Amino acid sequence: MQLIGAHMSIAGGVDKAIDRAEQLGCTAFQIFLKQPRKLFDKPLSEQEIQNWHAKLSASEIVKKVVAHTGYLINLAAHDDEKWERYIEAMADEMSRADALGIENLVLHPGSSNIPSDIGAEWGIKRVAAAIDRLYSEYDFAVNIALEIVAGGGTKVGSTFEELAAIIDASKFAHKLRITFDTCHAFAAGYDFGTEEKYHRMWQQFDEILGRERLVCIHMNDSKHPFNSKKDRHEHIGKGFLGIEPFRLIMQDPSLAEIPKILETPKKDDMDRVNLKLLWELAGETPPVEL
Repeated sequence: MQLIGAHMSIAGGVDKAIDRAEQLGCTAFQIFLKQPRKLFDKPLSEQEIQNWHAKLSASEIVKKVVAHTGYLINLAAHDDEKWERYIEAMADEMSRADALGIENLVLHPGSSNIPSDIGAEWGIKRVAAAIDRLYSEYDFAVNIALEIVAGGGTKVGSTFEELAAIIDASKFAHKLRITFDTCHAFAAGYDFGTEEKYHRMWQQFDEILGRERLVCIHMNDSKHPFNSKKDRHEHIGKGFLGIEPFRLIMQDPSLAEIPKILETPKKDDMDRVNLKLLWELAGETPPVEL
């Protein structure tokens, strides 16, 4: 059975995300570790942590959990004072992930805010330096899963090459993984809408990054057209990507063990609709009736 799920709310306590995931038959799901629009938040209580581990070990449905950092962390930031704060906030997120036993923490590399040709190279080195600080100064078990971004402006990580450059620049390459986001990759200029183009893209991925680093796929259609550099998610099959790329992913045996997580708009019970569609595309029966 494939690892299919959605991003779940942690309202009321992180363990409540497990309840919500089970109700939707998620064999995998993703959470924020705190309020995503805050750099810092109240710590997880010991009771929350105990409840989380008890529910997760007892679950007959959920097999994998991925965490995602909050929106504000920017490890490519040019401003030194802010950069230090972002490193501190990232350390807090990684500590929370370790407390919950989560293996991979998804991170958008960030934006250098240097509007010049050297901005990308500078940002890459800045992110790698932050990662090295984190793993040098703390004994974190969690891996950082760098996510491909849609690009635009001075954002870092919109190509396989830039993600590989961050990994190569870090002393802790063995702790770095990759998250592939369908909307972001499409918006960044990767076309995988036909079988031929799909296999060509993954061949590029394998040559530049290595498939062994892939730990999560975010399953999102795109509200904007190809190469738009705009990060706006749409429901599966309702955007410019259409159904075919998702069918190819769901029926790709080489991706069968990779968690596939929806980050589509949260309204009108659409998680249930999108999850049902993914299970149908996979040709599998979901663990619960959708």
